[in-house]
Amino acid sequence: MPIYSEHTYRSRDGLKLYYRDYPGDPSKVPVLCLHGLTRNCRDFEALALRIMPGRRVITPDFRGRGQSQYDSLWMNYHPMTYADDIWSLLREIGVDRVIAIGTSLGGLVIMLMAAVHAQTFAGVVLNDIGPEIDPVGAARIRSYAGRFPPPRSWDDAIEQMKYVFGEALPDFTDQQWQDFVRLSYSEDSTGSPKLEADPRIGDAIRTIQPPPGAVQGMWLAFNALKDTPTLAIRGALSDLLSTEVFERMQREHPRLQGVTIANRGHVPQLDEPQSRAALEQFLAQLP
Repeated sequence: MPIYSEHTYRSRDGLKLYYRDYPGDPSKVPVLCLHGLTRNCRDFEALALRIMPGRRVITPDFRGRGQSQYDSLWMNYHPMTYADDIWSLLREIGVDRVIAIGTSLGGLVIMLMAAVHAQTFAGVVLNDIGPEIDPVGAARIRSYAGRFPPPRSWDDAIEQMKYVFGEALPDFTDQQWQDFVRLSYSEDSTGSPKLEADPRIGDAIRTIQPPPGAVQGMWLAFNALKDTPTLAIRGALSDLLSTEVFERMQREHPRLQGVTIANRGHVPQLDEPQSRAALEQFLAQLP
């Protein structure tokens, strides 16, 4: 029997979007996992297996990633659009309260959703993301997103991933790199790896400029979570979530627990012993 069921739903503008549903105790608040910029829902498979059957776990692919439909209007690759898609997903599955785990972009989406209706969240985990993004990390991501040529082999794909994530994952073994790449790529009809993300996502992040006051707006969105139990995880080597912003998050949020993961940059994989312990303790305290 499969460990999860596969489903699709429609966004408000008609795209066919994909999610996995891992079964769990219906009396517990389910967990919603949202992935990073060019990632997909498979990043959360190991985590979902640890959480179930204690809780149901829902892991969607954002539009333009994984098995979700690509958007021909690439300017729609924007956090506000993703937030609207997730509201549609929650309506589709009839869930009005979740524990949300957001990695990078996924965490931004959670904060935007909280600004609208924070009561949706029984708890929130922000993985290496905050209301304010370090310009160094932002420039790094803009420099590579959507710009790599299709790899000719799985070895090429591994080299591309090492180029992007090598500094963030300095102690990865060869096997870990192979596993990481298999989460990032699918195999096309010729047996060659294909990154499961629309290259136009890179065009969007390089073209769409934040409006004036965006940083202040994101801090207001973050502060909407002030009454929500929150776990914030930061990679000690992160170039996207600075120490200063991380410390400010802890000062401004009285119910926030901050954890720093040694030897990890952007982003921790949530399988590190310290990450696992923090997540288990955090989830155990929630309804």
